[in-house]
Amino acid sequence: MGLPESLMHTLQSMNFQTPTPIQQQTIPLALSGQDILGSAQTGTGKTAAFGIPLIAKLLKEPQSSALILTPTRELADQVLKQLRIMLGQKTKIQTALLIGGDPMPKQLQQLKRNPQLVVGTPGRVNDHLNRRSLSLKTTNFLVLDETDRMLDMGFSIQIDEILKHMKSERQTLLFSATLAKKISQIAEKYLKNPARISVSSATAPATNIKQENINVHEAEKYTKLCDELDKRTGSIIIFVKTKYNADKMAIKLSKQGYDSDAIHGDLRQNKRERVLTNFRNKKYRILVATDVAARGLDVPHIEHVINYDLPQSPEDYVHRIGRTARAGATGEALNLISGADKAKWYAIEHFINPGSKPPKILKMDSNTKKAPRKSFSKDDKKPFLKKKSGKPFARKKSA
Repeated sequence: MGLPESLMHTLQSMNFQTPTPIQQQTIPLALSGQDILGSAQTGTGKTAAFGIPLIAKLLKEPQSSALILTPTRELADQVLKQLRIMLGQKTKIQTALLIGGDPMPKQLQQLKRNPQLVVGTPGRVNDHLNRRSLSLKTTNFLVLDETDRMLDMGFSIQIDEILKHMKSERQTLLFSATLAKKISQIAEKYLKNPARISVSSATAPATNIKQENINVHEAEKYTKLCDELDKRTGSIIIFVKTKYNADKMAIKLSKQGYDSDAIHGDLRQNKRERVLTNFRNKKYRILVATDVAARGLDVPHIEHVINYDLPQSPEDYVHRIGRTARAGATGEALNLISGADKAKWYAIEHFINPGSKPPKILKMDSNTKKAPRKSFSKDDKKPFLKKKSGKPFARKKSA
C-alpha cells in the first residue's frame, strides 16, 4: 500500500496482518486522498481504517496536521491510545487529547507543543478555539467518528463552528454506524465527492450477536436480572436509562455479592478512567452504564449485554449491543421487556428488521406469572412469540 517504513514496522509489531472489510475498502481510497463516507458496525476495525492513512499522511507530510472528533471522552481516549501505538515509541509526532472533564492546564501544555494530531470532543475543541489556544489553520485531515451519535447528542452546531476554523482544502473521513437522512445531509455539506463505503447493513446488528427477549413485569425485573447474572459467565455490561439508576443498581448488585461498578456522564474523568481500567483488567465483571458513557467503549472480553431499560432510540440499541462480539468474536444480548417497553421494542424491531410485519402484543401469562423468552435473529420472519391457546409459555433452561 506504499506505507511509510516506520508505520509498517509498528503494524507488524501489533500483529496487523489481515485487514477487516472496512479496512480493505477504506485504506487504499483514503491513502489516495479520497473523502470517505463510511458505514460500519462498531468492533469492525474502524479506528485502524482511518488511523493508518492518517498516520501515513502525517509521516509523509510533516507540515500537515489532523483532527479527529468523537462523541465521548472515552472514545476519544481510546482512539488516541490506539493511534499512539501505531505511531510507535520513537515518533516525533506530538499529540493532544482535548476532552471535557480533563484538567485545562494539562491540555494547554499539550497544545503548546504544536501537536500534529488532535483528538477530542466537539465541546472541548470549541472551548480551545474560543480561547485561541488551538489553531486549525493548517489542519488538512479531518475524521468525524460516530457522527450519528455526535448529532444525536446535539453537537451539530459545535461541529459547524469547528469547521469554520479549518481550510476548505482538506481530506475528510466521516464514519457512522447508521446512515440516516441527517448523515447524508452533513456528508453533502462537509465532504467532496466522497467514496461511499458500507460493509454491512446500516441498521442490523452484527450477525454474531445472539439476541434474546424476556417479557417481565416491571416489579419483577430486578429479580429476573439477578437470575440471568447467575446463569452467565464472563464480563457483562448492563444498560439503564439514568445516571441515578446506574449508581443505584451498581451499589445494590455489589451488596448482593456481584462484582460491579457504574459509569455515567457525571463521573469525573479520573474516576471514569479508573472504572474502565478496572473493568478491562477484570477486577469486576459487571459494568452498569448509561448510553453516553458507554459509547465507543471497546473492551474485547464483554460477552453479554443486558438491556435492563430499553434505549429511547432504535439506533442506540444497535450501538449498545455492539459492545459485545467485537472484532469477530461472538456475544449475547438480552432485553428485559416490561409492558411499558412494548412500543419501544416495536420501534427497535422495525428498525433492525424493516421488512417485518407489525407484531402482536405479547401478554404475560396471568396463571403462571412466567415471562415468555425468545431468541431471534434479523432473519426471523416472525420475531415475536405467539402464545399457544391454553398453554403457558415454557421457560427455556440455560445450557
